[in-house]
Amino acid sequence: MKLVAKTCEENRDLELLLRSPIVKVDKKTTILEAIFKDKVNPLSQSFLNIITKKKRENFLPEIAIEFQNQYKRKHAIVTATVTTATGLDAEMKSAVLKLIKGSADSEVELIELTDTNLIGGMIVRIGDNQYDGSLQRRLNDLKLELGGNSYKSN
Repeated sequence: MKLVAKTCEENRDLELLLRSPIVKVDKKTTILEAIFKDKVNPLSQSFLNIITKKKRENFLPEIAIEFQNQYKRKHAIVTATVTTATGLDAEMKSAVLKLIKGSADSEVELIELTDTNLIGGMIVRIGDNQYDGSLQRRLNDLKLELGGNSYKSN
């Protein structure tokens, strides 16, 4: 389902095709089979065929995303997003994963993002919780403490 969601997200034409009432169901089924053949297991391919035959293919991207969410809930997998200015090296990534696994007490799916505006440090987001250990945040806090406006980088 990750592949299905990612393919739909990256290919606007596919998403438009799935949502089109003009394209026949059998044509959509053929296209989906051609795209995902040998890339997904037979059960997933059958699921895609059923979704298409029941004329629910326009919801396929959302179904794939929700399937992933349900899978993560069932298997107690937490998604953590780590944003840094330059990316994580292997040692830092391992340390962050160990720290998050210790506090979350479950498996962790780590998503790494980069944002050059952070200057340094990192922002870790797990669900609705966020830890902002970025240098930009510290500069903002210091500026507020000294009585000025917040720091804004260009």
